Amino acid sequence: MVSVAAPLPVRDGIAPSRVHLPQGDWATIFDFLVQRFRFTAASVIHERLVRGEIVDAEGVPITPQTPYAPHQWLWYYREVPDEPQVPFEIDILYRDAQLLVIDKPHFLASIPGGRYLKETALTRLRQQLGLPDLSPVHRLDRETAGVMMFTIDPSCRGAYQSLFQSRDVTKVYEAVAPLDPLLTLPLRRETRLDAKSTHFTMQEVEGLPNSSTLIELIRPVDTYGLYRLTPHTGRKHQLRVHMSNLGIPICNDLFYPELQPSSMFDDFSRPLQLLAREVSFCDPYTGKTRTFSSNRVLAMAS
Repeated sequence: MVSVAAPLPVRDGIAPSRVHLPQGDWATIFDFLVQRFRFTAASVIHERLVRGEIVDAEGVPITPQTPYAPHQWLWYYREVPDEPQVPFEIDILYRDAQLLVIDKPHFLASIPGGRYLKETALTRLRQQLGLPDLSPVHRLDRETAGVMMFTIDPSCRGAYQSLFQSRDVTKVYEAVAPLDPLLTLPLRRETRLDAKSTHFTMQEVEGLPNSSTLIELIRPVDTYGLYRLTPHTGRKHQLRVHMSNLGIPICNDLFYPELQPSSMFDDFSRPLQLLAREVSFCDPYTGKTRTFSSNRVLAMAS
């Protein structure tokens, strides 16, 4: 993605969004926006333009009559109506001038997207700590709790992100899932993961493996087990797919083995039993090994 300076500041912990104007024959920018955001009522877009809430790269408000001109960016603050409130707090594990490490609760999205804007770890932390430049080094699924890292100093983000991209970070997860006496553990699951064509979940397919997870049983918990999962790769939903396809899906998983109704996504009494327990890496600035561990306990493992 092209790096373009935003003409609008971070507001209430939320950075402005942007949209690019492609080559086209729309008479006005309003006409383009109505087509581009077809699930938003034209009257809503018109009202936002009247209020001057959509601006160009210079911060000049766009009006409903502004002629269409391609190859430019527009900026605005995204709005999410009826965003569900997440009744869980973020715990701070570590903070210095460069890094912020948190213990993320279940149900809190890492960053804004889809149905979640204010109820995200990034937005909450920017507001609560007064850190408008805070940026995630990596992400956790909304359903997953545990250790997550952010950079406070923007100049440090690339160095820490590169550790994850080059797989120089050791990540350890814990999960509660059914016991299978016929399954020999530990084992390493190595398969090819691709996105399903019908929705946002993933599936194992034939082909060269692009995902690898070491799966170990820590201890039995009645008819379930507490497992240690150590991924060598970081594919979307990797741990959840690997466990499900072994016949031991992670407890309370609404995506695997079958996608459940969206009405169940905000049932706060049934968190996914998956926890990012620990991250460990060699700090690119000090050369020292750093390890951060979650203080949370999976409900079904206690």
